[in-house]
Amino acid sequence: MPSAVDPGDDLYVAVKQITQSSSDPDYIDQLVPVMKDVRYSDRAGHLIQALNQLSAEREADIEKMCNNNHQEFVSSVNSLLRVREGTVRLTTEILQLNQSIQASTEKLAEQKKALVDSRGVRQNIDETSEALNACLDVLRLANQVHDLLTKKSHYAALRALDELQNVHLKEISRYKIAEMIEKSVPATQRLIAEAVMTDLNTWLYRIREASQYLGEVAFYHTDMRRTRHEERIKEDERFQKFKINSAMELVADETDEFDILNNDETETQVDFSPLFECMHIHETLGRSDHFRTEYAATRRRQKELLIPSSLNLLDDDGSDLSSLLESIAGFAIVEKATMKKTENFRAAVDVDELWDSMCQSTIKLISGALHTVDNDDLLLKIKGRVALFILTLEHWGYNVSTLNDLVLILFEKYSELLKQRFSEDFQEIVSTDDYMPMPINNLEEYDKVVNVSWYTPDKDRDQLTFPCVLPFSQMYPLCCIDIRNFLNQIYLFSDDHFQRSSVIDETLKTSLDELLCEKVCQSLVDRLSSQYPGQIVQILTNLEHFETACQELQELLFQARSSSSDTGPVVLAATEQFRAAKKTASDRIFELVNSKIDDLIETAEYDWMSTRPTAEPSNYMQELTRYLSNIMNSVLLGLPAEIKEFIYFDALSHASTAILNLPLDETVKRITPFAVQALATDTEFLSSFVDSLNNPILKENLDELLQTVALMGTDNPDEFFDIAQRNRKYGKVDREKGAILIEKVMEGAAVAQSPTRATDRFGTIGSRFGMR
Repeated sequence: MPSAVDPGDDLYVAVKQITQSSSDPDYIDQLVPVMKDVRYSDRAGHLIQALNQLSAEREADIEKMCNNNHQEFVSSVNSLLRVREGTVRLTTEILQLNQSIQASTEKLAEQKKALVDSRGVRQNIDETSEALNACLDVLRLANQVHDLLTKKSHYAALRALDELQNVHLKEISRYKIAEMIEKSVPATQRLIAEAVMTDLNTWLYRIREASQYLGEVAFYHTDMRRTRHEERIKEDERFQKFKINSAMELVADETDEFDILNNDETETQVDFSPLFECMHIHETLGRSDHFRTEYAATRRRQKELLIPSSLNLLDDDGSDLSSLLESIAGFAIVEKATMKKTENFRAAVDVDELWDSMCQSTIKLISGALHTVDNDDLLLKIKGRVALFILTLEHWGYNVSTLNDLVLILFEKYSELLKQRFSEDFQEIVSTDDYMPMPINNLEEYDKVVNVSWYTPDKDRDQLTFPCVLPFSQMYPLCCIDIRNFLNQIYLFSDDHFQRSSVIDETLKTSLDELLCEKVCQSLVDRLSSQYPGQIVQILTNLEHFETACQELQELLFQARSSSSDTGPVVLAATEQFRAAKKTASDRIFELVNSKIDDLIETAEYDWMSTRPTAEPSNYMQELTRYLSNIMNSVLLGLPAEIKEFIYFDALSHASTAILNLPLDETVKRITPFAVQALATDTEFLSSFVDSLNNPILKENLDELLQTVALMGTDNPDEFFDIAQRNRKYGKVDREKGAILIEKVMEGAAVAQSPTRATDRFGTIGSRFGMR
């Protein structure tokens, strides 16, 4: 039997209240909450016990009442049984209802749990959806960065990446994808930097490829500027003192605008946008210093690629040299343009270092190949290209001092080649000359010769008759032509591109001296060994004109001197050397003439012991005067009068001395009066010949000979020993020679009379002069 329920128990009280309900619906309405509470509190047994206890209590009450009133009890029992039956039924229904409620409650709980769970899932789904959308936006932006990279929009890609990193990634920072994308940002930045550097390298490659054409355009522009400057000089000579790239020239030329980097006429377009974009991107990335260093290294490498390992200077069109200079010029122009278009990007020291390196490499290449050049015209073309290069880069603000040194090297080589070529020409002219007075057939030939030669004619051209001859031989005007050509070709090197004017002046003077001294003067002196007086006379005549030409050249060089620092006169050593050569030639003529005179006098056959008079002059004397006459009127005819007279003076002096030496010969012991008469006849014949020349100065050469012969023929030789008489009559006679000849004559005269007297006479004369 179930345990009794405490009447104070809440279930018991509830059940008791339920049973007191006035109607079944109320009973049910009150019973349901109790059953529900019981269901959740697991006290269903207590409820049944409460119901059973209440039923027992009622049965007890009923039984009590039945005992008091049996009939009523029986009826009550019946009613009670009916109630009990209803109660049992009701209990069963309650149990069923409890089970049903319990089942529905469990189902409801499950549904509520499912509802709660579904709401959580839905919230998670919503949150997930939002997160996915945010992540998808980030991914789309990330993909957009790569799409912009593909489209070469590097800066837009960098801005999108910056927005992604600083805005969108913060919105999804709690998700792992944000961390992954955050980690990929530096790599993406590197991709952008590499992509923009790739584009920049492509731009640099195109710039390097276009450098030669850019340099060619720059050379063309410089050449046009030079042409315009020359035209301005023709219009106004005041511009002549201003050179290309001077302030005045730049101001005068600023109306002709010419943008080398962007010019439709020459189709040059140098767009610096890739460089600017690359600079901006690296500045945004905080890598400006790294980019500046890398760019400088790239330009240094490109500079090395411009310089070839060797250079060919022998091609006719100069393509190798032009390509090198144009490429370097284009490269240097881009460097200067980069400095002007950017700020603190390209350091001036880096640009100057690249320029100096390219200049040194260029100088080394050209200097190393100069030994192959043996043509002065080709070297002049090389200098022209180098000069145009210098003017172009000087206009862009580069230091060209080392290149001016290169031009000086080229000039030295040029002058050497010119000197070598003209040296060969001079040698050929000198060696092939006929050394005869130059014949002229007409006035046209005459004018050509006079115009190219430094020659002042004795007659006006209107008084000339043709054919005629000029005093010099053909070599003189030919050498004058070469000298003028040499001057002109040397000065061809001197223009606005060559600033070493004093070097040109000095080189020209030195080279001219060497050519004239070594190749002309010395060659003529070497030919003085000829045995033909006519050739020697022509050489002397040529030397005379060359001396005049040198004097004219000195004045010409002084007037053409381009250096204002030199103020003294120009003195050519060749002038003095030609003058000395004239003396050598004169001496050689003296030598030949005197040798001929010696040969003729050696043929003299005087019979110093002759006993018969001679009325006619000797054959040798007739030959001698004939020779002197012929040489004066033929061989020496072309010489200047002063030289001719000097030669004649020397010849007569030598002849006089040689004739005088005949009786003084040691082999001649005695001279008879008839031998003295024969000698006197010859000297008189020679004196008459000299008188016919109408030159008193020449007659003075014979004074000693005439006075000595007169002494030998005098009847009063004692006058010679009287100082006063000797000075008056025999002042030109040597004292010792006169005494010897008197002794020989007296000895010869006495031999025929008495040998003893002759001996005594000799002793007496000898004692007067202290002779033994």
